[in-house]
Amino acid sequence: MHLAHLRLRDFRNYKRLDADFSPGFQLLLGDNAQGKTNVLEAIYLLSTLRSFRGVGGAQMIRHTAKGYFVGASVVSTSKHDVKMYWSAAERKLSLDEQPVRRLTDYLGTLRAVVFCTEDLQLVKGTARARRRFLDLLLAQTQPNYLPLLQRYALALRSRNSILKQRAPDQALLDSFSQELVSIGNDLIAARRELLPRISPLARLAYRRISNDAEELRLEYQPSVKADFAVELARARNRERTYRSTLVGPHRDELALLLNDQPASQFGSEGQKRTLAIALKMAQAEYVTGLVGSPPVLLIDDVMGELDAKRRSGLLPLLERSHHAHGQVFMTCTEENWPRELGRDLHRWEIKSGNLVPKNSA
Repeated sequence: MHLAHLRLRDFRNYKRLDADFSPGFQLLLGDNAQGKTNVLEAIYLLSTLRSFRGVGGAQMIRHTAKGYFVGASVVSTSKHDVKMYWSAAERKLSLDEQPVRRLTDYLGTLRAVVFCTEDLQLVKGTARARRRFLDLLLAQTQPNYLPLLQRYALALRSRNSILKQRAPDQALLDSFSQELVSIGNDLIAARRELLPRISPLARLAYRRISNDAEELRLEYQPSVKADFAVELARARNRERTYRSTLVGPHRDELALLLNDQPASQFGSEGQKRTLAIALKMAQAEYVTGLVGSPPVLLIDDVMGELDAKRRSGLLPLLERSHHAHGQVFMTCTEENWPRELGRDLHRWEIKSGNLVPKNSA
């Protein structure tokens, strides 16, 4: 799978961009604030329909423009054309000239894994960031997972709305409780099954990057300990006080432990950064193993933040992608691009929202 063409109109600092890409390494070179990360953001948006920067559509519109357009040609077993338009008044998404009615019909068209500074929130941030990591991985690999997640979110919002009422309708509350339990149990089962599959990949990636410095362990800690329906009923008095649903997969945690100590509390900045990269490497390896081809890798200035030893741990993933005719987009400055990648790459120069091929010399 690779991105063969990218077309941007009024996206971030790009008034207009048309670029063709081949498989292999695409090195995006340029000073800061020239638009390197914006290219990666557009590709990730095509993959997941969201920004890895955690912003909404309005923030991605070029200054003074009314909306943005992102288009692409994606080549996998067949070729697909994607068109996306977003404005405050209108949102359109089409695949092969047909409007996308359900997200499950679209997700998987372009699979991508991003490595960026925001990944540190996987370790340092709240449990929500780690739940989203699990949910994205499951949505990328299990077609039925995203609809389940959306149904659960809707039932949760409805149930919380009832709890906020001065005199909650008990019959309506019970109805949404049953729906929450039914869907929630499926989400918990999917997350529980995922952990033993990605844990070995994350541990191996961490050992490679850290040079066997510490032992990593991932532990799924569901909010529901035994019977969801029973625990929800027991929490009813507390729910009246807090006016919110206090038990369920929306409160799950993914514990990240280094030598059995919480990484967020006891890990150094270097260990946290290494752990975040290891999780993303595990995501890429897992997707590759399931679908048979590597996702597009988007690496935003990460290599420049790593010392030589830690960089060498990331190289096997890049090499495997290269041998499988995958595609890697990596942003760097001219000073810090990783020379160990060699000369077998495509170099692009980005300046003030313009992207032009650059000679390899």
